[in-house]
Order: sequence, then structure tokens, then C-alpha cells
Amino acid sequence: MFETVCFRDGLRAFASVTVPRDMTTPDNPIQRSFELAAERCEDLTPLVYRRLFRQHPEAEAMFRSEGSDPVKGSMLALTIDAILDFAGERTGHFRLIECEVSSHDAYGTPRPLFAAFFGVIAQTLRELLGTDWSTEIDQAWQNLLAQIDQVLAQNGPRIPSS
Repeated sequence: MFETVCFRDGLRAFASVTVPRDMTTPDNPIQRSFELAAERCEDLTPLVYRRLFRQHPEAEAMFRSEGSDPVKGSMLALTIDAILDFAGERTGHFRLIECEVSSHDAYGTPRPLFAAFFGVIAQTLRELLGTDWSTEIDQAWQNLLAQIDQVLAQNGPRIPSS
């Protein structure tokens, strides 16, 4: 059974995510962390990308200076959808991670930078949640990030083009 979880208007990265009904309960700490963030933030996109560019300045050059905000919002929304699926029932959206690592290889995005984006999202949520970032949420994110690292490692190293 599915239901659509709609967060506050303006939270573009969360605007209309369809998740399994059982993921809307506090039993899924990853889902809960996004719900708590939605209560505190109108748009997660600028916070995530500000942190990404601060921690990885080389990433900023990969985006146009003008007109890239919709691309950033779309990338974040797709990533959140993949994260929620990966942390939940794994209905297929999580496979986007495997597909996108290949396409980002083609764009010239270093694998460590691609992997870092997931951690940047977690760090952004942690900062937003403050004291509501529980041990359970922290452990769930640590496990999720480790699993994503495994998926990326299984997908093989980037093969340089000749």
C-alpha cells in the first residue's frame, strides 16, 4: 500500500515523494529525518549545495553559474527518492544510484565526489535537526552510507576513456 507524503510547499526536494505506507512511521529513521527537516526548512536544495561546494569546491565548477538551480533541485529530489527506497522496501528507485554513478563517470565526476553527495545530505539534515538527530537516526544514516559505499564499490572502478 502506498501513499503520497507531501511536505510543506517550497520544499522542492521533498515536494511529492511517494513512499510505502510503512515508511511514514517513525520506525524508519531515514524517513523520519527527512520529515523533521521538512518541518524546519522550506527548501533543502541551497543548504545541501552550499555544504557540498564548501566541502568540495571542485564540484561548483561542474554547474553553470546561471540556470543550474532547477538541475540541482532535480538532482537532489532524485537522490532523496533513491535514498528513501534504499532505506525502505527497495522497490527499484534505489537502482538509480547504480545508474547515476555510471552517467556521472561519463560526465567526469570523480567517484569519491559522487559518493560524498550522500554524506553531505546526511550532514545537512543533522545540522537542521540539531538535538532531534537521535542515536537511532545517526546509526541508520551510518548504515545507509556504508551500504551505498558498498554498492558503488561493487559497480567497479571508473574506466578512463581513451
